[in-house]
Amino acid sequence: MKKPFRFKQVCLVLLLGAIVALILVTSCTTLLITPPAASSTPAADAQSTPTPAEASAETTAPSEQPVAEGEGATDATTEQTAAAAPTDASPLVATDTFKGIPVGFTAEGFPFRGAPDAPIVMYEYSDFQCPFCSRYFVQTEPAVDESYVRNGKVRVVFRDFPLAELHPNAPAAHYASRCVAAQGAGLYWEMNARLFQTQSEWNQSTDAPTYFAGLAEDLGVDMTAYNACIASGETKDFVDAGIAEARARGFGGTPSFQFVRAATDEAFPLVGAQPFDQFASLIDTLVAGGTPETAQEQQDNGEIPYWATAEGLTPDPATPGKTMAGDEYRGNPDAKVVVIEFSDFQCPFCRRHTLETQPALDEKFVDTGEIFWVFKHFPLSIHPQAPAAGLAAECAADQGKFWEMHGLLFDHSAEWSISDPMPVFEELAKQLDLNAEQFAACLGDAEVAQRVQDDLNAGAPFVRGTPTFIVLYNGQGSIIPGALPEPRFSEILQQVLDGAAQ
Repeated sequence: MKKPFRFKQVCLVLLLGAIVALILVTSCTTLLITPPAASSTPAADAQSTPTPAEASAETTAPSEQPVAEGEGATDATTEQTAAAAPTDASPLVATDTFKGIPVGFTAEGFPFRGAPDAPIVMYEYSDFQCPFCSRYFVQTEPAVDESYVRNGKVRVVFRDFPLAELHPNAPAAHYASRCVAAQGAGLYWEMNARLFQTQSEWNQSTDAPTYFAGLAEDLGVDMTAYNACIASGETKDFVDAGIAEARARGFGGTPSFQFVRAATDEAFPLVGAQPFDQFASLIDTLVAGGTPETAQEQQDNGEIPYWATAEGLTPDPATPGKTMAGDEYRGNPDAKVVVIEFSDFQCPFCRRHTLETQPALDEKFVDTGEIFWVFKHFPLSIHPQAPAAGLAAECAADQGKFWEMHGLLFDHSAEWSISDPMPVFEELAKQLDLNAEQFAACLGDAEVAQRVQDDLNAGAPFVRGTPTFIVLYNGQGSIIPGALPEPRFSEILQQVLDGAAQ
């Protein structure tokens, strides 16, 4: 298969952290595409745009924007933000132990685990109902504790960040944990663990507070004091303050992490339920006195996200319709030009592009074999049902009907933009003659949902609104943000094709 572009010669501006400052179109070398006039289609009018925090972990783009439930040009970014480092009064004193690790509370009342004088402080902004936070708790946290917390290198400070718009039972879970915290640091961390361990049992409950009270009672807390605490609502302000602080730090998704070198207060973020290797690399660098690479520095060193490499864009012979990076595609894999679309099913501008502009682009460029079109999810926090819609599309993809579901989701967006969209998704699946039982089971599969989150994390360093289109051609990369009118979009793509042919 012919390579669509020469990656060894690439210096993709779109893969630099600085791309967030660009307004319409950029290139790594010269500006090959002239932006539309300011009066034609401003990006602000053609995109759904997250807040600065909404570009990564579980979103809300969640940064859940990151931002989001999360939820970096790798899956995480490590931009230095020394001025944003949280501060705690010192000295700290551990008052108890949890699994043999010292635990206590900061002067502000935030629970911590690890040595009070650890050189690295990891602030964890998390949501007890977030599936990606649970994934981190199960898959990564144990290794972080054993490799860095238990030996005194890292102290973890937990900060409440419930995303109520996505997880309606989360605030009550955090209130419950705080009422348990009032009876001791060791009990708090026991409750913290129980809430993540039992997430699947209470996340859909219509009476979650009763379930949480049962967990507290099982831990042996003073229930009279616990119930009085819950009834008083005294923990709400504390939890709300944690949410405000997380957003002030630039986080909009869960889980999000801020690593601070205690000696200098330099701070470095890591967004999403990343593999342990990501944590280890960042922590080892900080412990050694080094500075983690920013997204721009990673790109300067020639690091390109797998989904944008020739290999990642190659069709996967084991999964028809998907690239090796796991993304859905249309068109000719041998085309000289590749367009990677980051989209949000609940975004009105994405809907406008899909219904009004994309058909003409398909006819002119995709169906003719000139452009290879790739789709990636980027659900924004301002669209609370977008992650679920992305999940429905992935579940349809598992039955070979991604693009059909893609079209129906945009056609019927008003119908499923409700508190419980799942019945609507199941009805759309019936229209496509999908296996109903398989589809329903898939909607509850966290691994499938992770595909949507992974796309969100992947786009976080470059995408600041939806739709956003990354164009790769002749070893160069450009970005087109916004739902441009079809004539203008076609003009830009034709310019790219003409340039690629030279």
